[in-house]
Amino acid sequence: MEQTIMVTGAAGFIGYHVANHLMARGDRVIGIDNMNDYYPVSLKRDRVRELGFRHGARFEFLETDFSDWEAFDREVSDRRFDAIVHLGAQAGVRYSISNPRAYAQSNLVGHLTILELARARRVRHLVYASSSSVYGGNQSLPFRVEDRADHPLSLYAATKKADELLSETYAHLYRIPLTGLRFFTVYGPWGRPDMAMWLFTSAILEGRAIDVFGEGEMRRDFTYIDDIVSGVIASLDNPPPDDGLEKAGGSRAPHRLYNIGNNRSEELTRMIALIEESCGRTAARRLMPIQPGDVRDTFADISAIERDLGYRPTTPIDVGIPRFVTWFKLYHRDAASLAPKAVPAGIGR
Repeated sequence: MEQTIMVTGAAGFIGYHVANHLMARGDRVIGIDNMNDYYPVSLKRDRVRELGFRHGARFEFLETDFSDWEAFDREVSDRRFDAIVHLGAQAGVRYSISNPRAYAQSNLVGHLTILELARARRVRHLVYASSSSVYGGNQSLPFRVEDRADHPLSLYAATKKADELLSETYAHLYRIPLTGLRFFTVYGPWGRPDMAMWLFTSAILEGRAIDVFGEGEMRRDFTYIDDIVSGVIASLDNPPPDDGLEKAGGSRAPHRLYNIGNNRSEELTRMIALIEESCGRTAARRLMPIQPGDVRDTFADISAIERDLGYRPTTPIDVGIPRFVTWFKLYHRDAASLAPKAVPAGIGR
């Protein structure tokens, strides 16, 4: 049965792919994005154009800011939708140190706006983006959803943890089915220019040196975009039940949290080697100290989402990185310069 899904952050990396998949299977999408300039808006507009070209009338795009709740409410007042996939947020760990107010507005006020919209419309399910950053400096690997996550190392991580707490409250008070997804480092075609995969590929193809933070001794659970999308869609299609069972502290809220990762922690140096191989060039490397807000290792325990939804990633970095580099070359083949301008570098989450 055809549904209409609101997707926030639809001009973003994950939002583009989720919207594309939903429409490819027959759903309609109302895409929301404020098109901010954290990274080049041209890439966001290219994603939106691609969605419109591929799906026509199935796709409606609204350029609006969901953190401005009065304007947003007016914009969507006459739209009807069945569920929400809330992927819009101010991204980036290091940028949160230099521009904290953007994170408070988008990630806290904005998330509350979406929760209020879900409550008012009584949507069947709200799936929202959290982050592996919430685990902070957790020394126990792999990260499990049952682990404590109350020592964030960046404001970005703190806002994502706050979103989970706000969601738990709304699920408890208003019985709205909610699912939070802790994404681990996502990469692939149409990716973000502030992420290491993009920055390294751009530099290597141009013959520039790359900055390797953490002296190269960092590990990430790199997750290919197709695997992320399969987890988002599986979560959307399976809202948590509201069984009303009692437990200590009150009734069990219809709210679930899942890790979505590749279930493998890869060395940063291996990622760089695969990019070099795909580019046919060797990188000049500058070893740099770990940056404020970064963590040294991430590794996703995906047993919960695997058990509940049958999620299992299928794309190792040996396959995913060459796909990304191929797309990158095609996307930039007519560009005068591959380097993004004024974009903070980062391995990302």
